[in-house]
Amino acid sequence: MVAPVLWSLAWHDDGELAAQDRFDLLQTLVACEQHAIQPDLIAAIETMPLEEVSLLSSQSVTGLCA
Repeated sequence: MVAPVLWSLAWHDDGELAAQDRFDLLQTLVACEQHAIQPDLIAAIETMPLEEVSLLSSQSVTGLCA
């Protein structure tokens, strides 16, 4: 998995990273981080609001991960 390009990330007006980019970044970090750190990153993904995750689980997005 290729890491997201930092200068192409989308940010909300409130300074938060856009849901898709946050999800992609966390997935990338989980894939390349040490095993001891991975549970904390997975927990961060699990704290994403359900409505954001459901928006990300469209066939066009999840199909890329298959």
